Order: sequence, then C-alpha cells, then structure tokens
Amino acid sequence: MAEKNKRDGFGSKIGIIAAAAGSAVGLGNIYRFPCVAGENGGGAFLIVYLVIVLTLGIPMMIGEFILGRRAQKNPVGTFKALAPSAKGWSLIGYMGVLCAFLIIAFYSTVAGWTIESVYKSVINYYHGKDLATIEQGFNDSINMTVRPLLWQAVFIFISAFVIAKGISKGIEKYSKILMPILIIILLILCVKSILLPGAYEGLKFFFKPDFSKISRQVITSALGQVFFSMSLGMGALITYGSYISKKDNLVTTSLMVGLSDTFVAILAGVIIFPAAFSFGIRPEAGPSLAFNTLPMLFNQMNGGYFFCLIFFILLVIAAWTSALSLLEVIVSYLTEELNLSRKKATIYSSVGAFIISILAAMSLHDGSSLTIFGFTIFDSLDKITSMVFMTLGGLFTVLFLGWKIKKQDFEDEFTNSGTVNIRLKKIFYYIIKFIAPAAIAVIMASQFLM
Repeated sequence: MAEKNKRDGFGSKIGIIAAAAGSAVGLGNIYRFPCVAGENGGGAFLIVYLVIVLTLGIPMMIGEFILGRRAQKNPVGTFKALAPSAKGWSLIGYMGVLCAFLIIAFYSTVAGWTIESVYKSVINYYHGKDLATIEQGFNDSINMTVRPLLWQAVFIFISAFVIAKGISKGIEKYSKILMPILIIILLILCVKSILLPGAYEGLKFFFKPDFSKISRQVITSALGQVFFSMSLGMGALITYGSYISKKDNLVTTSLMVGLSDTFVAILAGVIIFPAAFSFGIRPEAGPSLAFNTLPMLFNQMNGGYFFCLIFFILLVIAAWTSALSLLEVIVSYLTEELNLSRKKATIYSSVGAFIISILAAMSLHDGSSLTIFGFTIFDSLDKITSMVFMTLGGLFTVLFLGWKIKKQDFEDEFTNSGTVNIRLKKIFYYIIKFIAPAAIAVIMASQFLM
C-alpha cells in the first residue's frame, strides 16, 4: 500500500533545476521581457527588475518551495495540510490552480503563433517581404478559423504527452534535454545580434540606465514581469517544491533557478535590442517585435533563413517548458484531491484548457463579439491572471508563510532540518514576513490608481 501511494519526484539535482528553470523560463522571458523593457526605458527597467528579483523574487521562490516540500502536496492540499484548522487558507491553493488553468488557456494561443511562425520559417515565407506585408500576414493568420486552433491543439497535446509520463520520466527527462538546447540557441542568436552594424546603440539602451526614467509605472511593470517570469503566485513552484527531496538545499536551488531565469531574460534583450537598433526599429515597438519585426530583420542578415528558424524554435521550446509546470499544477490537484488517475487528469485538464483557448483565439478575430467588459477574452485572461490572481496569490502566500505557519517549520525546510547552516535565513524570513507583503500591496494598489 505504501508503494502504491508513493509520490513521484525529481531524481536529481540537475533535474530539479532544469524543470524549475524551465517553468520560469518561458515566453515571459524571451517574448514578453524585451517588450516590457523596451516600453519602460531599457536600462532603467533592467535595474529595477534585477533589484526586485534579488529582494523579492528569489525569497518568494524559496517560500513557495518551502510550502510545497513541507506538505508534499498540490497547492490546495498544501494549504489544507499546513493550516487544517483554518480552511479559508486553502482558497489560495484553489486560486493557484485556477490561475494556472487560465494562463495555459491563453498561453497556448501565443504558443500556437510560435508554431505557426516555425512553419512559416520552414517554407521561407518571410523571404523578401517588408514589415507591412509580414504584419498583414500575421493578422491574417490570427483571423483564420482552423489553422491557429490546430497549432494550439498540437501544443497542448505535446505538453499533455509529457505530463502523462509523470515527474521523473516526463517533466524531468524532457526538461534536461530542452533547457540546454534553449541556452545554446540563445547564445548563438546573441553572438549574431551583437555583431550587427549599430548593435552598440542597442546594448547601450539595454545596459546603460537613465535613472530619470524610473517611475511608478516602471516599478509596477517590473514587479509584474518578475511574477510572470518566475512563475510566482500561480501554484507552479509549490507543486514543483512538493517533488523536491528533503536532502536538496532549497536556497541554492532557488538561487540557481532565479539567476538562470534572469540570465535568459537578459540574453533575450541582447538578441532583441541590438537587432532593433541596427535596423532602425523602435525598441518600444511591443509584441510585434517578436512575430513581425524580427522575421524581417533576420531575412536581411547573412544566414537569415537559419536564424529566423532557430529563433522561433527557441520560442516553442520556451513555451513548452513553462506549459509543463502549468499543466502539472492542475493535474496534481485532480489526482490528489479528486483521486483521478494521472491519465484521466491529464486528459480532462488538457481538453478543458483547449476549449477555453478556442474562445481566447476566436476573440482576437476582427469584429469578434467575444468580449468581457470591453476586452477580448484573450486580453481578459491575461489581465485577470497577471493583475489579480498572481499578485493576490503571491500576497496571501507570503502572508501565510510569515504569519500563519510556525517559524520553526519555515526554518526546518530552509536549513534542511538544521543540516545546512545558512546565515541568511533571518534576512529571508524578515523579507517574506514584512517587506514582501508591503511591497506587493503597494504595487497592487498602484495598478488600480494609474
């Protein structure tokens, strides 16, 4: 009976880091980070982002890992186990599961665009086209009825295929393959980008901060990006934490994952901004940089066909590794709380996410009436998860860590029951107990006052 109920888990240190880094490293780093940085002053945004990662992001990541490993359960089960007499706390777990479900629903739409772009790259669709033609082609693709949904279905299917295999034979195995490939592709594209004529201006924009540009908007955007990029407040890290062995050092694991995530985001900026400045494209051009501007730029480079193709393969890999963690949040809840088999849980969550993703994709069609309070379903899902669920989830999680569970429980997990002597534990605990809740609350309020 004990063997039957034994939970799957990560089998190696490198597997933990690859999977957790894969969860954090996604389209939020490669597609979203350069866009947000470009819209918020480049270097000024980067400085604020790095400060938030070090002072809030990594401590909160450690905190979520602590909760998951302490309870050895899914997000809902974690709060039930650690606060059995206060059932209201389990709402944080339910919020995390719902958040993961809604994110993967609209995330798969964007992932479908990346697969479509790989297909276009393979057939050399971008060759010889100007920006206006590429933009029109992208809009035409979004307005198609069948093909975008086909790509979304493919993306969700390959994610479900891995999840159905479990943690060690699924998520860990494929993350250990995909993450090195992702890093290699990033480095190849970085070298190509910084060798472009005029690349220095792009690097200066990204790395030389103009502190006068730091504003409430920049700080709010940086915090939101840290949450989105590091998978905070959505239950993914709690879920992955529950699969981490008691022997592994959570602090070093969190540092390595957090720094890897930040490193990838910086590499993405090194790819995007030199290329944009080299060809006279505004760095604040937004999401069109990835799907419209860059394909045109690549085709003006030597070897452009090759670099365009590997860039979009990079986006697909990044999207896939993050989707695995999101889907696992839902599957772990269904298997542990509703006693479904892993196969059934994977099928139900994947089909449910695909149905919502259909609505999200169709709401982007020109003239679509699929709106919520004036926003498309796609935009509504994006806003409610990033502005409400993730930030509220993060806020209540740090409140739970700092004020609800026993300090001794926190320290036991932080120090591996005293076997690891970590002098910073008091600082991290202080951050989680006092600084993190105040910072999140202030910035959440700023979002609604702007």
